[in-house]
Amino acid sequence: MTPERLYLFDTTLRDGQQTQGVQFSATEKAQIARALDALGVDYIEGGWPGANPTDSEFFRAAPQTRATLTAFGMTARIGRSAQNDDVLAAVLDAQTPAVCLVGKTHDFHVTTALGATLDENLAAISASIAHTVAKGRETLFDAEHFFDGYRANPAYALACLKAAHTAGARWIVLCDTNGGTLPEEVGRITAEVIAAGIPGSHLGIHCHDDTGNAVANSLAAVLAGARQIQGTLNGLGERCGNANLTTLIPTLLLKEPFASRLHTGVTPQALAGLTRTSRLLDDILNRVPLRSAPYVGASAFAHKAGLHASAILKDPSTYEHIDPGLVGNARLIPMSNQAGQSNLRARLSAAGIEVAPGDPRLARILDSIKEREDQGYAYDGAQASFELLARRELDLCPEFFEVKRYRVTVERRKNKYNQMVSLSEAVVVVKLGDKKVMSVSDSMDETGHDRGPVNALAKALAKDLGPYQAAIDDMKLVDFKVRITQGGTEATTRVIIDSEDGQGHRWSTVGVSPNIVDASFEALLDAITWKLIRDQGQPVPR
Repeated sequence: MTPERLYLFDTTLRDGQQTQGVQFSATEKAQIARALDALGVDYIEGGWPGANPTDSEFFRAAPQTRATLTAFGMTARIGRSAQNDDVLAAVLDAQTPAVCLVGKTHDFHVTTALGATLDENLAAISASIAHTVAKGRETLFDAEHFFDGYRANPAYALACLKAAHTAGARWIVLCDTNGGTLPEEVGRITAEVIAAGIPGSHLGIHCHDDTGNAVANSLAAVLAGARQIQGTLNGLGERCGNANLTTLIPTLLLKEPFASRLHTGVTPQALAGLTRTSRLLDDILNRVPLRSAPYVGASAFAHKAGLHASAILKDPSTYEHIDPGLVGNARLIPMSNQAGQSNLRARLSAAGIEVAPGDPRLARILDSIKEREDQGYAYDGAQASFELLARRELDLCPEFFEVKRYRVTVERRKNKYNQMVSLSEAVVVVKLGDKKVMSVSDSMDETGHDRGPVNALAKALAKDLGPYQAAIDDMKLVDFKVRITQGGTEATTRVIIDSEDGQGHRWSTVGVSPNIVDASFEALLDAITWKLIRDQGQPVPR
């Protein structure tokens, strides 16, 4: 049996931009479009030209892509011909190979929202699709509120689809706009649409996640015969989001019955970059990646229980549904006060450290972990700090430099506008071999805003590390979490820092102290030391 082609339509740049708090610049949209193209999606919906300056700017300087760039718009407004509708004209003026037009298919929305008759809406759909097809554009019809409309008036909802299909639409996309339909119903209705004369090879599915079923609904439509899926990276979208392509794509490529029956434009090599693509989007949005995200989350292949870790050592398939490397992720054996020697040896082995079973140092490492977690440390979320702790116990932690002292000051003063502002400054003195180096930095960013004492301290620490500077220049802090582990005047502060480098590596470190600056500095120092061990290996000979 020859696998059928399944097409992937990404709407991160349009529907994803409707996420609360998300607003892409034209430059960011181009960056995301290139990443989507490298991933292998078939269509990239860039936005609604004419609706806002950013979308118009993006289409004016759109990147060249293998994927079909698509402009979004709506069917001609009631009372205007398709040829004389300026909104529709702006969509065509974007000069994209494809256009996606949204139109009403729920009779309630036609009469209430549009204030039109059902026949007027049918005529608008037909004329709009015919107009864009005549202009040489591949045309998609997004059937808005289709599943709600089909429940209320199936004959009319189907008539809308047939009007678009007869007018020449390449794709008819069934939209669960309110996100309230469940998988069984999506599958049944999709099959009924195909039986009514809309071929599955021309049928797409667009689901929202308001019941947490957007991915399941999309898969149900595919099983029923739909051959296009619309979704977004990381499930961005209005309200609860859209169908998550970072979950759908590996499911379609790696799970049956999809893997053997269907094929997409995503190659195994591109699939191996999925985790990095997901994190690229989070980085652009300045968001912390969701650790529990399927396939691409940092915890997706984490095994904390000792029983699990022991089994993983024997055969990873005991507790993993796929090889994490297939999607560019990695197995993680977290360390905590629940850990046993199986977890410990597995985690050390993953770091390239082999210790024989029964080695007394294993027990000492576990005792140290449990003692320090009792003091407030948390190593299940700070694997890099755990590795450094183990290396010190095993005498495998080289000293690249020594911090002799540091100081942080915070000053409140009036600026030239007579406004009270803060300025944080830090001084760090390190010893590199026989040489002492003092670095000074403030926390002012390029916009003139103070970013706080920890920012100043991080900049000073990483400012001049001599022969190691090149190894840390691409390092940045991507998340900073603070937790008070004891209350009252004897409160203990735990700081966990997530760091990332230019290669997409991400690691977490922890510091604990009654003083938040000291806790932060401990975590910062661990972050730099771990990267130097990974990239440098050993200190530069003196």
